[in-house]
Formats: sequence, structure tokens, C-alpha cells
Amino acid sequence: MNIIDVLIVVLYIVLTVGVGVWISKRASKGLDSYFLGGNSIKWYYLGLSNGSGMFDVAGTAWMVGILFLYGVKSFMFMWIWPIWNQIFVMIFLAAWIRRSNIMTGSEWILTRFGNDKAGRASHLIIAIFAIITSIGFIAYFFEGVGKFMTIILPWDMTLAFGNATILTSEQSYALIVILLTTIYTIKGGMFSVVATEVLQYGIMVLAGILIAGYAFFTISDAEITSIIPEEWKNIFFGWELTPFWNEKYQAFNDLIDTQGYKMFGAFIGMSLLKGFFASVAGPTPSYDMQRILSTRNVKEASYMSGFTNLILFIPRYLLIGGIVVIALVHIAPEMLGGVVTNNDLETILPKVINFHIPVGIKGLLLAGLLAAFMSTFSAFVNSGPAYIVNDIYKKYFKPEASVRHYINASYWASFGIVILGVIMGFFAESINSITLWITSALYGGYVAANFLKWVWWRFNGWGYFWGMLAGLLIATLQFILDGNKENFTPGTWLYDLAHIPPIYLFPIFFVFSLIGCFLGTYLSKPTEMSVLVNFYKNIRPWGWWHPVYLQLRKEDNTASKNHNFWKDMGNCVIGVVWQSSQILIPIFLLIRDYPKMWWSIGVFAITTLVLKFTWLDVVKRYKD
Repeated sequence: MNIIDVLIVVLYIVLTVGVGVWISKRASKGLDSYFLGGNSIKWYYLGLSNGSGMFDVAGTAWMVGILFLYGVKSFMFMWIWPIWNQIFVMIFLAAWIRRSNIMTGSEWILTRFGNDKAGRASHLIIAIFAIITSIGFIAYFFEGVGKFMTIILPWDMTLAFGNATILTSEQSYALIVILLTTIYTIKGGMFSVVATEVLQYGIMVLAGILIAGYAFFTISDAEITSIIPEEWKNIFFGWELTPFWNEKYQAFNDLIDTQGYKMFGAFIGMSLLKGFFASVAGPTPSYDMQRILSTRNVKEASYMSGFTNLILFIPRYLLIGGIVVIALVHIAPEMLGGVVTNNDLETILPKVINFHIPVGIKGLLLAGLLAAFMSTFSAFVNSGPAYIVNDIYKKYFKPEASVRHYINASYWASFGIVILGVIMGFFAESINSITLWITSALYGGYVAANFLKWVWWRFNGWGYFWGMLAGLLIATLQFILDGNKENFTPGTWLYDLAHIPPIYLFPIFFVFSLIGCFLGTYLSKPTEMSVLVNFYKNIRPWGWWHPVYLQLRKEDNTASKNHNFWKDMGNCVIGVVWQSSQILIPIFLLIRDYPKMWWSIGVFAITTLVLKFTWLDVVKRYKD
């Protein structure tokens, strides 16, 4: 690295840690101040913070790899998260969640199921899920930033004792970056997280623009056309993904054959099935739910969620698209003549930075990617401990204590979350393996119970508890099978099961969890009607709530049902198209496919106008 690049990165780190520590004094007023910023932070700052938190370096490296290999239609791979759950949040869930006026996702559960034994069981299981999720994501970041830093930086950070390697270079770099981020996150809570993430978002946008500009002006149309097949530019697909790379790049076709997505229609269908239920289930109890609960009122919660969708994708895909275009011209020829693996895809991003980015831009890009890592990591370090301290420690062990005591407990909880996530990261196979575990297995177990909690009045706390527990157990079993798949004998059912891509196992996770939901619900008494009436009156969800609605009408004859299901679903479909167009615009720009770029811009403009009338004008009329 040139000294200029080193100075840029060092300046960024000093500035970020300095801002985080400087603003941390505002977080010492109580748990509400520490975890939610005292509900005083403006919605657009929270939106920038939320978008910054989703701009993670491990996910960016993964998206670079799949765009490089599969082309434009790879944006649909993100549906396994699913990325358009943010559209569902924007359209209706942000308002439903914010009306609760509580601190965490598991505390919110008590407003749905009550504070009896069943309610406390459901409260405890979602808190445990939130903690496990935070640990899993920290492991994901640990794996991603280690790969990234090792290839970028020239120093060997391996720590050895005799002939035994204690820490690899990847692990050492990851620990250093995690330590720096943990300092200001733990010290300042939500105030420091939001302040630093707004700063980091600006750096990431600048990095994306510079990389896109560099790729656009230094690589010719002819160079791109000579490498990219026509099918690479096509967003449409058939039932089966046929090989589209020419014979020179046969290694890329071979890799596609081994990844489990050849039946592309089935893969997209499964992603859509899972995505619908996962999106209606709402955000997992993590940092984006904390941002919703941190807003000042229901209207601003909706504004914040919509703003997050607007500011995230174009800057992110300017960066991703720029990296991929550079990689196609300069890295793809180097990958020929051997077997191409997932690891080759995951290291495209750092290789491009290392060898093909000029001085100055490299430093800003490194600072931007470090910002992407630090912002997402800090968001999870802030959200996970809220469940440990507020929902477990304070509720069950120490209900009466000073503000300072709970703040100190939050520090220790944060350290514990980080340490467990790092330990899990040591045993991760790759970024891709953790991605698939989180998106397909862990979230697969989450979906059923959290879908039913919104739409079905009879669903109770014990149903939620056993549904979530069943999902977590089968997710854990799948994780163990996946980690030991090479130890099973070929031809056995365990070997075959362990080698099925997790996305195709979603129906099994979903059905197993549904069985737990229904058995727990019907083998126990319903939730108290007074709890359900209060929940329905405050949240106003649509779904099967007729008995509760009739009871509410006896108490308030002016009450009305929520008949907006079809309107909300229509807006969600429009929103998914709106979001997808934002991804496609920068990709088509950078590969010089201008007709498709203008079509994408047209779709973006039309869907924006439609949502202005069907969603934004409705939100403006919200009253708290």
C-alpha cells in the first residue's frame, strides 16, 4: 500500500473512533437512551444509519462473486435473505411495530401474548433467538473482514508458538478491526452507532462513486463486450439455468453446475415462497427493528424505513458493479486454466483492490469497506445486548437496580456477544456457508411463528414458544449436518441430506416449526381476550381477528377493521419492482447496456410516482 492510502485509512479509523467516543456521553442516561437514543434521533439519521448497517463488507464480497458469475439475474439471489423484507417493513410493518412503544423485539412480544407464563416463555425464546442471531452475524463479519484484510494488507499477522499456529493472519486482522469497533460501540450505545454510521455512509457512497467512475472511464465498451455473454445481461430465466459462458471460460460453467442452483426456476420459486412468509413475519429482533423502535413516532418509523430503501441500493451497486467490471476484464483471465471455487469468488473484491485500483482511490475504497464492516458490526453489537440486559437480566434476575448498574451490565453483555461470535467465526467454513445457514436455516425456523403472530388471533404464547424452539432445533441440526457433510458415506441418506442447499430445505424447516406452533396453541388455553383486544386496538393488523374485533366493538363502537391487506400487498409488489430497478440501474450503466438502463430508470420513475400516491400520502395522514 502507498503511504497515501495508509494515511487515508488511519485518518478514517481515528475519526470514526473519535466521533463514537466523543458522542458517547449522551448514552449514560438509561437503557432507553443507551439502546434507543431516547427516541430523540431524527428519522433521516436513523435511515442513513440503517442503510449503512446493511452495507456490510462480507455481504458485498458475496454479492460481487455472484454478480461476477451469474450476471444481472444474480440480484434475485438476494431474495434468500430476503432483501425485500424492507419493503414490507416500509409499507405496513414499521407502523405496526412502532405503535407498541417498547424497547426490544422480545419486549414487544409481551404486548401480543401477555405477561403470564405463556407470554414470558414466548418472550424468552425470542430473546434467545435474537442473541443467537447476533452471534451468528458477528461470526459472519469475522470471516468476511479477515479474508478481506489479509489480501489487501501486506503484513503477515500470523501468531505462532513453536510449530503451532495460534492465530492465522486472517484471524489476527479480524480481531484488530473488531476490537476497534467494539470500543466506541460499547461506550456510546445507539448515539455512537448512529453518529458513526452516518459518517460511514458518506464514506461508502464516495467510495462507490469513485470506483464506478474509475471502471467506467478506464475500461472500454469493447473490453466488456468481449468477455460478457449476452445471457449475462439478461434478467429473465427459464426453469433450468443453462451454461452461458463460452468455452474459454468453461471453468465458470463448471462452478455454476456445483453450486446447487441449476434448477433456477425452483430456486427462485423457493426464494419467493420463503420471502413472502419471512417478510410478513417482520424484521428479526436485530438492528433494523431497533431503528424502528428508536424513531420518535409511527409516521417517522415509516419515513425511516422508506428512506433506507431509497438510499441503499444505487450507491451499493455502483461499488459492486464497478468492482465486477474491473474483475471481468483483469481478474477473469487469471482464473482460467484451473478449477474455480467459491473461495475464488469471495476473494475477487480484495484482489481487485490490491492490484487494479490507483493510489488515493484505493485508500478511500478501503476506508469505505472498513466503514461497511464497522457499521454493520456495531449495529449488531448494539442490538444483541439489549435482549440480554433488558429482556433477561433486568426482567428475571435484577428488576431493581441503578441506571449505572444496567449500563455496566450492557458493557459486559456486549463483550460476551462479541467473544461468542468470534469463537463461532473461528470454526466457519466460509462466508457462503454462514450466509446460507443464517438466511435459509436460522431464518427458516423463525418464519412460521412470527408470521402467525400478526395474522391469527388464536395463536398464543405457548404456540409461539414451541414453534420457535422447533425451528431453532432443526436449524441447529442442519448446521451440524452441513459442518460434517464430508464425513458421511456417499450414497447414504445423511450424505444426501447434508448436501442439499439449505434454501431447498426451507419447507421442511417451515412445516416442522408450524407443527410446533399448532400443537403448542391447541394444547393450551387462548391468550387473555383483554390482552388481544389491547394489542389489536393499538397495532391494528389485518388477518383473522374477527372474535377480537367483535369484543373491541362492544367496548368501542367506533372501532373498524383493517381492510388494507390487498392494498398493502399491491404496494409491496410495486415496492419490490421499485427496489429491483435501483439495483439494475447502476449495473446496466457500468456494463454499458444503455437501453436496459433507461428501461430501469423508467420503471424506477413510474413506481416511485405510484408509491407517492398509494403509500407516502397515506403515511402523511398517520396520527399517533
